Amino acid sequence: MRLGLALGYWGRGPSPAHLDLAREAERLGYDSVWTAEAWGSDAFTALTWIAAHTSRIRLGTAVAQMAARAPTTTAMHALTLDHLSGGRVLLGLGLSGPQVVEGWYGRPFPRSPLTATREYVDVVRQVLRREAPVRLDGRHHSHPYTGQDGTGLGKALKPITHPLRADVPVLLGAEGPRNIAQTLTIADGWLPLYWTPDRWSEVYALPDTLPEGFLVAPMVRAQVCEDVPAGLLPVKAMLGFYIGGMGHASRNFHADLMGRMGYGTEAGRVQELFAAGRREEAVRAVPDAFADEISLVGPRKRIAGRLESWRRGPVTDLLVTSPDSATLRLLAELNGFGLDGD
Repeated sequence: MRLGLALGYWGRGPSPAHLDLAREAERLGYDSVWTAEAWGSDAFTALTWIAAHTSRIRLGTAVAQMAARAPTTTAMHALTLDHLSGGRVLLGLGLSGPQVVEGWYGRPFPRSPLTATREYVDVVRQVLRREAPVRLDGRHHSHPYTGQDGTGLGKALKPITHPLRADVPVLLGAEGPRNIAQTLTIADGWLPLYWTPDRWSEVYALPDTLPEGFLVAPMVRAQVCEDVPAGLLPVKAMLGFYIGGMGHASRNFHADLMGRMGYGTEAGRVQELFAAGRREEAVRAVPDAFADEISLVGPRKRIAGRLESWRRGPVTDLLVTSPDSATLRLLAELNGFGLDGD
């Protein structure tokens, strides 16, 4: 199981710690570093900055939002950064949800999200293969554009720049069962949002055998600390925001996933409190048991024991969100040298 560093997206501004953490992760032997985007910082610019200050570690987006860019634009970003970094890009994509797509990007959320995702990936792969001009007469993506409001002058094109790699890995953020099933057929990997190391088969209904070379790369908040409840507070704050703030009460994929994991009533309460502006109460309403199940928090020996359960499943890449280099070092030791935590 490889380790990755998940930096996420910026809050109020850029974190001065991110570059140091990325460099430390590379020094410790981490395989990858990942950025994200919501409605503030973008994924590719921060990743390019990290690329310029590292030499080996792979560079992933987890995730770049599909609504933010035409698929050809996303392919251009990946193509450019792959050249500049010497072939280190991992392209993670996600649809986001209706609240963000329509509220921030000002475009309709696709009524057939599976088709929209499939078409998007198709176009990205066409650009990176550069075998022929990009052509797709899709429901959501049309290349060249042939809509009635167009000029009719569109021309099928292929990229001027020759991609460094035609097979840049494409990973998808998928939460629903049908979305996950499609991901196994059209992508090179999957970025689960909440991963339960002991109930993954039950929650995600994964087949016993995955495609050869397929990446399963969940994120996990990790922190070495003596006080487990205190260490879980950042996990609960993240969950409260995603479940209560990232989506409408009538359609929230994160809350739906929490419900499938057995916490439907609690998810509804978190949404209710968050919508009422009672955010601190919403965070406290996230069950400690749920936060603990999807994270690695506590003293060294506790983390060492729980890390073994993550290794036993299909996870190929564990993407670690950590506030400090000490935690990154511990996980590198435990994962690289098989220490028992004593």
